[in-house]
Amino acid sequence: MPADLDRTLRDCGLGVAASGGRCAFGPNEDPDAIRQLIEHVGDVDCVVVSHGSPMISAEVMDGAPNLKIIGELEGDRFAYRIDVESAWERGIRTVDTTHGSSYPVAEWALALILISLRNAGASFRSILAGDAPQSTHNDFGYLHGELSGKRVGLIGCGHIGRRLVKYLRPFEVDIRVYDPYLASEMPDAIGVVKTSLENVLSKSNVIVCLAPLTPATEGMVGRRELDMIPSNSVFVNVSRGTVVDSDALIARLKRGDIVAGLDVFDPGADSTGQ
Repeated sequence: MPADLDRTLRDCGLGVAASGGRCAFGPNEDPDAIRQLIEHVGDVDCVVVSHGSPMISAEVMDGAPNLKIIGELEGDRFAYRIDVESAWERGIRTVDTTHGSSYPVAEWALALILISLRNAGASFRSILAGDAPQSTHNDFGYLHGELSGKRVGLIGCGHIGRRLVKYLRPFEVDIRVYDPYLASEMPDAIGVVKTSLENVLSKSNVIVCLAPLTPATEGMVGRRELDMIPSNSVFVNVSRGTVVDSDALIARLKRGDIVAGLDVFDPGADSTGQ
């Protein structure tokens, strides 16, 4: 509530600096936002950054001689908005909550799997359109709606992926993982099979994209990869929109033989699929 926020800021000696807009990935490079930040940090002991924040650079730190700690409130790439090395050189502690969102995202991934297997999105759209959903024996959700016993393929197996593996266990699924950075002992420790991206895509009933957005993963799942997905499968993306070529995904979905559950998408993609 606004009143609670105002009281917290007043009682704890806190202040909020406007960021000039959200920048979900990377620092805010707007000169006015950077100027406002420098103006606000002159006498602070702590800075907490989130989406929309400019980089807490060496210049910013030099303008805040009392600064003792920098925290990252939200984000999946810690060093996006903090010059960590400059902070360490100055004896400034750095902390983050990068993996704090792993629990809810893993839960949402499981929910999207169940929703997509039942093709519940199509039924929901029918209800919104004023049509009574018609359940038929050839409906995707009727034929493929059960998760139990299926093969699930994960693209990426970091904190969110490993949490999702735990959530999937009661369904007695066969889990295959593509993650080139996964430690060699980890698959045996968590009970999954490490394999190639091609195998995850072509031999799974459910594919879940969990890869972080990096220069190497941007557009990683494109037309070639999407064409590997077998008919009657489900594709779920809870990572970042630009990891998947949205136009290629739209084209694949127009074939009408798979269902997608999307937490994210690329807003720059051609939503018409043309």
